[in-house]
Amino acid sequence: MENPSRISLRKSARMGGLTSARAVRAVGMTAGFLSFLIPLSGFAVDAPTFRGDARHTGVYDAAGVPKLTGVKWTFHTEGRVIASTAIHGDSVYVGSTGGVMYAIDRAAGTARWKYDAKARIASSPAIAGGLVYFDAFDGNFYAVDEATGQLKWKFKTGGEHRFSATHLHGSQPATETMPDPWDCYLSSPVVWNGTVYFGSGDGNVYALDAASGELKWKSKTGDVVHASPAIADGVVFIGSWDSYFYALDAASGGLKWKFKTGEDPDIHNQQGIQSSAVVMDGMVYFGCRDAHLYALDEQTGQMKWSYSTKGSWIIASPAVRDGKVYFTTSDTGRLYEADAKTGAILFSVNFKGWPLFSSPAIAGDTVYVGSTAGTLNAVDLKSQAVGWTFATETAKKNGPALTTPEGKPDYASVFASDFYDDIMAGYVKLLSMGPILSSPVVVDNVIYVGSVDGNVHALD
Repeated sequence: MENPSRISLRKSARMGGLTSARAVRAVGMTAGFLSFLIPLSGFAVDAPTFRGDARHTGVYDAAGVPKLTGVKWTFHTEGRVIASTAIHGDSVYVGSTGGVMYAIDRAAGTARWKYDAKARIASSPAIAGGLVYFDAFDGNFYAVDEATGQLKWKFKTGGEHRFSATHLHGSQPATETMPDPWDCYLSSPVVWNGTVYFGSGDGNVYALDAASGELKWKSKTGDVVHASPAIADGVVFIGSWDSYFYALDAASGGLKWKFKTGEDPDIHNQQGIQSSAVVMDGMVYFGCRDAHLYALDEQTGQMKWSYSTKGSWIIASPAVRDGKVYFTTSDTGRLYEADAKTGAILFSVNFKGWPLFSSPAIAGDTVYVGSTAGTLNAVDLKSQAVGWTFATETAKKNGPALTTPEGKPDYASVFASDFYDDIMAGYVKLLSMGPILSSPVVVDNVIYVGSVDGNVHALD
């Protein structure tokens, strides 16, 4: 292996798709609650759960913002905003790594209430039956009152932790077990038929009574579960870091089928399912760290097709509409449109290698997606090109120092070597750009999205 001082780190330290020591070596080193459907105010449409609905389609029945006019408001939180917003009635709900869940006035962008869980929140909330549900890194699952923010109940899981492995992403020392910093999201709950479902770092998928928090069932997987469950036709669909994708009976938790994805046992770089699934037209779509997008038969789990990105993780959740599936990649930084039945690529948009962890959202003729460059991008589906880009103030301030003259990530200035501590220091540098890891939510003619600099933005 080359001396770290000689590494250009033109592709270095793959942490969540940022090209890693492993890649460097390859180059030179080589019908839930009805409240889901009923608006509570004069606002026309809600988006009270991750990806808009229980199937996680990522499609919003909204006009959206085909042309950006400005920022309606910006709300600053304590900590970082990694999770996505949920919209219900006249409030926007979002958690932060500062340990606080916020209810924000949808019109004014001011705080209505906040609940201090005193633990990092990276779970997108779900709102149903007058309660706001979310997970936190203290190993508790919370239900707070939608109107007041007062705690109604909490449920203790077996404990939270990130996916960990030896020689993670090719980092040194090779025999040391390391937590993955890009395992940054917690499972976002979904409510269906009076039950709230979520995954946990303890390796279980949980089903709790939505009103009381009483355990209905739990189903054990082989590793961390931070993907978010999708529900369709009485079945829970969810992936695990154990490299299996599961279909569980929503009533009992019984296994209907499971599907094995790829592994990378030597470096633990390209394995595990972080992406959440979408269920549409008898098919289940999800991304995997083994650098594939998978399309499985909903009933049997049989693979219908897969698309290889040739080494780039698919962290984000896909979106599906009108026979097309939209998905993004990590270190190749691309948005793809594929035929939902065959997997044939119809077009792609290149974001100059900036990893895309933000799940795409569709409204009208536009796909919205955030990037680690601290930008939200609107891709026009007719022209198949970026129509507009919004950059956070933090990205404008700190981005140039971490960007090459060609507009690509300047990994040489980010990562000093493949030693784990240096990779972590580089990770913190990248966060200083205020990346958008949160997935945009589109309601009416406004886009709501969070950024790692702690802000929630309402764009119109």
